[in-house]
Amino acid sequence: MTTEAPNGLWHRNIKASQSDELPSHVGSHNNVQEDDLRQWEKHAQKVKVKVLEQVHDQLNDILDKALTESLQLFTHIQPKEKTTKKSSSRSQKMDDGKVFMERASLLDELFEISHIRTIYHMFIAVLLIFCLSTLAVDYIDQGRLVLEFDLLFFAFGKLGTVTWAWVLMFFYTLLVPYYTLVFWGSLYHSFPSKLGLSLGTGLILSAIQTFVLGLFPIYVVVDNQLPPASRFIVILEQIRFLMKSYSFIRETAPVIMKNTPKEGECPRFPTFSSYLYFLFCPTLIYRESYPQNTHIRWKYVGVTLGMILGCLFYGYFILVRLCVPLFRPETNQPFSKRTIVLAVFNSILPGIMLLLLCFFAFLHCWLNLFGELLRFADRMFYKDWWNSTSFANYYRTWNVVVHDWLYYYGYRDFLWLSKRKFRTAAMLSVFIVSAVAHEYALAMGFGFFYPVMFCLFAVFGVVFNFTMNDKRQSPVFNVIMWACLFLGQGVQVCLYCQEWYAQIHCPRKENSFWELVTPRSWSCSYQR
Repeated sequence: MTTEAPNGLWHRNIKASQSDELPSHVGSHNNVQEDDLRQWEKHAQKVKVKVLEQVHDQLNDILDKALTESLQLFTHIQPKEKTTKKSSSRSQKMDDGKVFMERASLLDELFEISHIRTIYHMFIAVLLIFCLSTLAVDYIDQGRLVLEFDLLFFAFGKLGTVTWAWVLMFFYTLLVPYYTLVFWGSLYHSFPSKLGLSLGTGLILSAIQTFVLGLFPIYVVVDNQLPPASRFIVILEQIRFLMKSYSFIRETAPVIMKNTPKEGECPRFPTFSSYLYFLFCPTLIYRESYPQNTHIRWKYVGVTLGMILGCLFYGYFILVRLCVPLFRPETNQPFSKRTIVLAVFNSILPGIMLLLLCFFAFLHCWLNLFGELLRFADRMFYKDWWNSTSFANYYRTWNVVVHDWLYYYGYRDFLWLSKRKFRTAAMLSVFIVSAVAHEYALAMGFGFFYPVMFCLFAVFGVVFNFTMNDKRQSPVFNVIMWACLFLGQGVQVCLYCQEWYAQIHCPRKENSFWELVTPRSWSCSYQR
C-alpha cells in the first residue's frame, strides 16, 4: 500500500501535466501557421511588384522602340536640320509648321475597349427611350403611333437654295484664289515693283472675297429667309471656304517668293488637283500632299453615315422632348428671376447633351467620314479634352482642326510680326477672332443678335484661360471645368430658346439699328 500510492500519484501527475501542456502546444502551432501565412503574403506581394515592374519595363521598351522607328521614318520622309542649342528649340518650334502623320481618331481607339463602348451603347439606349416616349405621348394625346419629324423638316427647308449657293461659293473658291496666285506668281520675280504687285493683287482679291464669300452668303440667308439648319449650312461653309482659301495663299505665297526660278524656267506652282483635294479633306492647313491610307473601308463609311443620321435624330428628340416643352409660350409661366434661374438649371441637361452630340457628330463622325472617303490618314481632329484640368488645355484639345488654323495663322503670325513679343496680346486677339466668328455663325443661323456666346467666350473664357491654366493638374479642376461647361451650356440653351420664342411672338416694330441689336426677350411681355 505504501508503494502503490506514490506510483498512482505519479501517473496522475503525468497525465495532468500532459493535459496542461496540450493547449500551449496547439497555440504555438497556430502561431507558427499565422507567421507562415504572413510571410507567404509578403512574398506574394513582392512577386507581384516584381512582375508589374517587369511588365512595365517591357511595355516601355516596346513603346520606345515604336516611337524611335516612327521618328526615323518621319525624318526620312521629311528631313530637317538638326539643332544643338537648346535655347533655339522654342523658336524653331514656332517656325515649324503643322506636321501631318498617320494616326487614328481617339474615340476609334477607345471604342476598342469594351468598357468605353458600353458608354456608347448607353447613349443609343437613351435614343431608343426618346423614341418610345415620343410614341407613347403621341398615342396618349392623339391616339396614333406615328413619329412626325415636322421640326426636322422645317429646320432643313429650302435645300435647293442652299445647294445652288454652295455650288457658287465652291467654284469661286476653287478657281479665283488659285488662278490669282498663279497670275501673281508668274509676274512676281520679273515685275519692277514686287511690293506694288503684291499689294495690288491682294487688295483686288480681298475685295472680290468680300463680295462673293462675305456679302453673298449673308444676302442668300436673309433674302430667302432660310430656316435655321439651312442657314447654318451656308454660313459654316462660308467660314470654311474663307479659312481654306486663306491657308492656301498663306502657305504657297512665301514659297513662291523665296524660290526664284532660273532664267527660262517658270515658277513652280502647287498643282490644281492638290488644291481641289484640300478643299474637301478634313483640315484647314494646306499641304501639297498628306499621308494617305492604302484603301477605303466601306464598312466604316456606312457605319459612320448611320451614326451621323442617328445624331441628327438624337438632336431632334432632345429639342422636342426637353427644350420645346420648357420654353414654349403655352407653359404660361410669368417671367421673373425665379423662372429664369429654374430655366437655366433645367436647360443644363439638354445643353450638355447637345454639346456632346455636336462634338461626336461633327468632330468625330463627319470629319472621319470625309477622311475615310479621301483616304486622309491624319485623324487627330480632337484630343482627350474631357480629361482637361485647365481651360487652356480644353481650348487646345476640343477642336484641333480650328485650333491649328488659329495658332499658325493668328497667334504665331502675330508673334512673328511683333518679333515674339506681346504673347498675351496675341492670345487675346485669337480669343476675340474666335468669339466673333462663333457669334457671327449663331447670329446668322438663328436670325437674331444675342451675344451670349461672345460674352461667355471672350469674357469668361479669357478669364478662365488665365486663371485655370496648365499649372492646374489636380482632378478637382477637371470637376470645376465640367461644372463650368454644364452651367455655360445651360445658360446658352435657356437664353437662345427664350429669344427664339420672343422673336416669333413679339415681332419688331421698326428696322432701326438698336431694334436689331437689342434682344427681344428683354422687352417682350408675353407669358412663357
